[in-house]
Amino acid sequence: MNSYVIYLVPALGILGLIVMAVKSAWVSKQEAGDANMQELAGYIANGAMAFLKAEWKVMAIFAVITATLLAYSGTIHEVGGREIHSHWIISIAFIIGAVFSATAGYIGMKVATKANVRTTQAARTSLKQALKVSFTGGAVMGLGVAGLAVFGLGGLFIVFLAMFADLGANQIKTAIEVLTGFSLGAESIALFSRVGGGIYTKAADVGADLVGKVEAGIPEDDVRNPATIADNVGDNVGDVAGMGADLFGSYVATILATMVLGQEIVVRDAFGGLSPILLPMVISGIGLVFSIVGMQFVRISDDSANVQTALNIGNWASMILTVIASYFAVIWLLPEGQLMLRSTGFDRNGVFFSIVVGTIVGAIMSVATEYYTAMGKKPVNSIVQQSSTGHATNIIGGLSVGMKSTVIPIITLAAGIVLSYYFAGLYGVAIAAAGMMATTAMQLAIDAFGPIADNAGGIAEMSQLPPEVRERTDNLDAVGNTTAATGKGFAIASAALTALALFAAFVGIAGIDRIDIYKANVLGGLFIGGMIPFIFSALCIQAVGKAAMDMVQEVRRQFREIPGIMEYKAKPEYEKCVEISTQASIREMMLPGAIALITPVAVGFTFGPEVLGGLLAGVTVSGVLMGIFQNNAGGAWDNAKKSFEKGVEINGEMHYKGSEPHKASVTGDTVGDPFKDTSGPSMNILIKLMSIVSLIIAPYIYGIGQ
Repeated sequence: MNSYVIYLVPALGILGLIVMAVKSAWVSKQEAGDANMQELAGYIANGAMAFLKAEWKVMAIFAVITATLLAYSGTIHEVGGREIHSHWIISIAFIIGAVFSATAGYIGMKVATKANVRTTQAARTSLKQALKVSFTGGAVMGLGVAGLAVFGLGGLFIVFLAMFADLGANQIKTAIEVLTGFSLGAESIALFSRVGGGIYTKAADVGADLVGKVEAGIPEDDVRNPATIADNVGDNVGDVAGMGADLFGSYVATILATMVLGQEIVVRDAFGGLSPILLPMVISGIGLVFSIVGMQFVRISDDSANVQTALNIGNWASMILTVIASYFAVIWLLPEGQLMLRSTGFDRNGVFFSIVVGTIVGAIMSVATEYYTAMGKKPVNSIVQQSSTGHATNIIGGLSVGMKSTVIPIITLAAGIVLSYYFAGLYGVAIAAAGMMATTAMQLAIDAFGPIADNAGGIAEMSQLPPEVRERTDNLDAVGNTTAATGKGFAIASAALTALALFAAFVGIAGIDRIDIYKANVLGGLFIGGMIPFIFSALCIQAVGKAAMDMVQEVRRQFREIPGIMEYKAKPEYEKCVEISTQASIREMMLPGAIALITPVAVGFTFGPEVLGGLLAGVTVSGVLMGIFQNNAGGAWDNAKKSFEKGVEINGEMHYKGSEPHKASVTGDTVGDPFKDTSGPSMNILIKLMSIVSLIIAPYIYGIGQ
């Protein structure tokens, strides 16, 4: 084989990490503002790091226990009269995946807590410079996540191929089997990071909103608000660190699913038979390169320019260039003639068309999400209008928008699955997901700039800077709300395609050829699976509610017991609120995480692979719907509230902050907070994590329940 090809993948990952380091250094060199701004930014950075350290302690215990259990499982191969054990290597791969996932979140949080105050300072000059600083901060995170994923998968695959060279025909299969440990580590940490960070940020946000805005009549980011530092810390630990770990896990799982199915494609005389396995990694590397190129297109000329348009140009440029380059990658790696997947024949054009389908699905999901969550669009405006008649009608409006927003994405997903399967079988479905996720670096850069801009606005408010500074940061923040919702829609779409590919791999390894829902136990598994996203969401939302109650009580206590806060004569006890959010998030994240990890094991070993297959089908369908509904409802509620902050006309009368309709919109936003930042974005991790756990236990439940 042309051995150099396999080294191309980690090399592209290293390139992404080098560019990340350059951009990170540029952010650090920007002016950080006056002493007061730097002090406030220091509170936020210290609070974020304190949370991560507390979370890492818990996750380290979990990782050690899980790695130990994995070390007692795994496959034993006999070669030449000697046994080769892969189980201890799976446990090491798990640890590496967990460390890489945590590192991805840390990189994002570290640069975000640097970029926030520098964005505030840049906004004192112009919107153009503020966008440049905040987007570059987001780009560091995107490149760090994608670079670590491409380097980690590519590098470990090379190492594992060398380790299992003695296995002959089983070499490739065992190397990929061990890589599932890497993906399990990444997704496990992603779940805890996303859920824990989501609980943290929303507990603080709800406390800041309900007491600060509604009761005390001050802005949520007012320096007098005791919860404001915890709120801004939450933007980093939830929307940045949690999101980074989340998309790192999604990226890895998508590539791995395609590699697993790539084993079953029969190719002759093409890169040692590795080409279908290498293709998703190569496409991811290409997407990383063209994400870097697309980032150069994100720029505006002056304060009147449209920030959303600038981001869209960069995003579309990276996607189009990646699709074009993918065509040449497919031609290069796959041979002429038929590629055989079991009994289904397809050619390399079918593989390329599947990549195109995946990219189109991702684009439509983004456009649909933007429509349902962006300010000025009909869905958000409908919530604004319904706010005029009270809190209840605002809630009704947001729920209906969220539910309606599932129609276009689900039809798009269904069409994408059918078309990609038509072009290249189940491998086509998996490679479509890989094509969709190829520009993750760019998607994450667009996504992560939002929390940075949100923090920048908070610092501007707390520092009492001139109004035009806050106007510029609010402009960025409003766009950031839409891009955050778009990123979550993108992630849930990739989860659906990836889960189907993992499901197909599970069916093959577990030794079953169908999931028969005419069987009562399988139908029971399907219903149980459909229920899991609901109880998972309920636990996440309940956790936010409990923590928010503690936060509200603490903020009220400080207003009541510390004289002079409202007159700026006394400083609130910010650290008390930070402590409440930290303790609550660590305590409450355990049960939802346990459900995702334990349920497939319990069902698989009790009822067998076919019932477990029914469970996975139910989780996937229900989880995708719940994810889309919650993400979009929360995003729409948030931008309805922000519409009042700019001023809206209802029945010929203008309404602004502090009006009764605005107070109703704050209630809606508060309800939507755990939807869009805790339970909703956790759905895609839940779906993939349960599929990966099922894939790992598949060899051991073979024959159970038959």
